[in-house]
Amino acid sequence: MLTRKSLHRRTFLRGIGAALALPMLDAMVPAFGTAAKIGGPGTKAPVRMAFCYVPNGIDMTRWTPSAQGALTELPNILEPMAAYKSKTLLLTGLTQNGGRPLGDGAGDHARAASSYLTGVHPKKTSGADIQVGISIDQLAAQRLGSKTKLPSLELGCEDGRLIGSCDSGYSCAYSNALAWRSPSSPLPPEINPRAVFERLFGADINEDPATRARRQRYNKSILDAVMEDTKSLEASLGRTDRRKLDEYLYSVRQIEQQIEAAEKESAARAIPEMEKPAGVPVDFADHAKLMYELMAVAFETDTTRVITMMIGREGSGRTYREIGVSEAHHPLSHHRNDPALVAKIAKINRYHVELFAGFIDRLAKTPDGDGTLLDHVMITYGSGLADGNRHQHDNLPVMLVGGASGQLQTGRHIVYPKDTPMNNLYVSMLDKFGVKNEMLGDAKGELEHLSDLS
Repeated sequence: MLTRKSLHRRTFLRGIGAALALPMLDAMVPAFGTAAKIGGPGTKAPVRMAFCYVPNGIDMTRWTPSAQGALTELPNILEPMAAYKSKTLLLTGLTQNGGRPLGDGAGDHARAASSYLTGVHPKKTSGADIQVGISIDQLAAQRLGSKTKLPSLELGCEDGRLIGSCDSGYSCAYSNALAWRSPSSPLPPEINPRAVFERLFGADINEDPATRARRQRYNKSILDAVMEDTKSLEASLGRTDRRKLDEYLYSVRQIEQQIEAAEKESAARAIPEMEKPAGVPVDFADHAKLMYELMAVAFETDTTRVITMMIGREGSGRTYREIGVSEAHHPLSHHRNDPALVAKIAKINRYHVELFAGFIDRLAKTPDGDGTLLDHVMITYGSGLADGNRHQHDNLPVMLVGGASGQLQTGRHIVYPKDTPMNNLYVSMLDKFGVKNEMLGDAKGELEHLSDLS
């Protein structure tokens, strides 16, 4: 007689000041039941969405494939994605009209970021009366965020203030945030991996500073904090689940060790040109990889299904000496078509894609339901500007990666008519996420051809 009890999908390992979500385990399938009832192995898992933003535009000549149709050889900037071109849609011809001046003059960088996910032209102000729109990620979070511990997660790799003027009379809030909870409430990205880690795994995201300091003083891993619960759970699991749990806990500990190493390195090395919170790796690549790893774990544990990631704030002046580019990114983007300078912009663009490809590789290697995490996500990667030299808001660089649980026909380059609203794509993504009948900005309906081969 079979008597085993199944684990609830939202089971946590708990300890003092910590709560660790679990990945999908076979034990979460009800006895005598089927995995289909809860989205377990052999079924479709929940769809997750993410939006990864790079600043200052992209060299479109090295981004855009020469022909539409099946993706074969990828252009230079996109070559790091070659292993996953069958999981990728490249969309050409989309426009974010809200980023254009529309009578407001200069300020394209502020408009590029603030309109990117809201689909709305921002009010030109450097004061507290900011006004734009609710972003697509927050529409999704408001409708379905109750299904997970965190409705959404907002991440970044470059700090930025939200007050004052950052671009030709536009508030800094417009340049430094992608996510907007309401038309006047930006959600600034968290750049400190330690803070993200504690938000994902802490029992109380508002843990008081004294408790947090005491736990860190004793150098106690979150795995130590939940050790008793872990041992109890392991005793009830089968061999396959014990292996899955062990691999997952190993990845959590690796993240902790990276954060600890970053904190030590930050304390040891002075960075005079940029203030960074403790825990942020000194090297940009290490920082980006760690944030991407936190994104992967957040999806793996179903802690959230909605994430935004800003690789850099719009108008970023970061330098990339590690790849041989010593000039600041934003001034370099105004290359005046100088071939040598354009080549350096393309080098930065490709570097960003290389880091993103590592994240996609991580998702592809993580089992989830009837496939992998990559099969069950839809992730847009791109910028609110095409040619940064001309501040171009049409023909934007748009890459959509993942299968959305079988709802996307990937491996293609699709060319749309000039000025097709970018917001049509977002309406389609919301629909595939389970949020119906939402409109955004100048959207005219769903974007065609994402789910068919015509």
